[in-house]
Amino acid sequence: MKIRILSSLLLSFSFSLSLYSGTCNAQTEPPAATAAAASVTATTAPAVAADAPVTPVAAPPAMAKPGMIAADKINAGDTAWMLTSTALVLLMTIPGLALFYTGMVRKKNALGTMAHSLATTCIVTVLWVVLGYSLVFTAGSPYLGGLDRFMLHGVSFLKEAGQLSVHQLAPTIPESVFLMFQMTFAIITPALITGAFAERMKFSALLLFITLWSLLVYVPVAHWVWEPAGWLAARGVLDFAGGTVVHINAGVSGLVAALIVGPRLGFGKEPMPPHNLLLTAIGASLLWVGWFGFNAGSAGAADGRAGLAMLVTQVATAMSALAWMLVEWLRRGKPSVLGIVSGAVAGLVAITPASGFVDLTGALAIGAVAGVACYWGATSLKSMGGYDDSLDVFGVHAIGGIVGALLTGVFALKSIGGADGSLATQAFGVIVTVIYSGAVTAVILWLVKVTIGLRVTKEQEREGLDLELHGEHIL
Repeated sequence: MKIRILSSLLLSFSFSLSLYSGTCNAQTEPPAATAAAASVTATTAPAVAADAPVTPVAAPPAMAKPGMIAADKINAGDTAWMLTSTALVLLMTIPGLALFYTGMVRKKNALGTMAHSLATTCIVTVLWVVLGYSLVFTAGSPYLGGLDRFMLHGVSFLKEAGQLSVHQLAPTIPESVFLMFQMTFAIITPALITGAFAERMKFSALLLFITLWSLLVYVPVAHWVWEPAGWLAARGVLDFAGGTVVHINAGVSGLVAALIVGPRLGFGKEPMPPHNLLLTAIGASLLWVGWFGFNAGSAGAADGRAGLAMLVTQVATAMSALAWMLVEWLRRGKPSVLGIVSGAVAGLVAITPASGFVDLTGALAIGAVAGVACYWGATSLKSMGGYDDSLDVFGVHAIGGIVGALLTGVFALKSIGGADGSLATQAFGVIVTVIYSGAVTAVILWLVKVTIGLRVTKEQEREGLDLELHGEHIL
């Protein structure tokens, strides 16, 4: 059954390969690679007599790799916005995602579910500064970055010399801010996956899985799409803030994990209602607010594109929440709070890859399609597949990410993002990510299973992970 579901998933996207007709000339723009990358200030020419010939002064060439610049070249407004955006994106995981997921599980597993987000934040932080940042955001090869920034070698702030390092994708902010902003994306992506196998995975298995997945899945895909030297970037795949790198990546991995780990005891036979929807609603609200850092922060500057990205994020999210609510109302007779917040998250997911490329029309269309598609993915598709994706990681993040990625190719405007959209190119990026993420995730889970085991015992699952794995519980 598991093999048939995985096979059908891959086959369902394979038709898009015929659409792909070759390399697209447009270049993808990674988070913090937009207006900041173009804001190199031209040198001011000295004053000359009115009748004297004027020799044009060329702007300094754009940076090709991270390097040192004078501290007075840093833009204070851009830096302040990116510091704020970094805090907002971290807010999305702790406490946003942590509360969103915790409220949807049973009370006996609430603290264990909260621990997933907290532990992921700590693990990925260390992995990122030691190795992850360098492997993603240095040129290296088209498939993986180099070790130029291993242990953050070269990331410098020299106060007395008046110099500091910057990354070429964000030359108006300190490199330390750029790498911190990118770290928060690396944190939330594997944290999203944990919702697919909530209430049944061993904590030790979770720690090992997150470590291997971050290095073997997130790092390569992020390099392919967001580093200009990456091979998908060179083919013109557009992903402004993480629809492919974050949401498709996490959603497909979540489905594979749900299939391999297996369903919860009693799944489909006994009710498993959320124990506290108030926590879930608060968590979703924090995700919504934090997402402005996610999308608008990906402009890399406090500029007009950041403002537009914020606007279309709000509009698409509201449209998606309304669409989910209306479909649920028609089908079930009542609009639920869980449905409204799930629809909002679906809209946030879908607008993410498009947020720096589309206008109001694109935002409304993406939001409407995402609300309906993700409702179907979290209800009908899940029922047909029979898999236990506990918190609808695949139904919301993979389906929403695919909708957003494909519609970016339809609605992207060159006048906004500097690149023409291509449905065929976007479909190619989706297919590559689905296949790679699914296959490598399956291998990682197999390795964890044969070494330390994946699941808790039946007795531990019945008693609850809070007491059995963490020695504590909610009264």
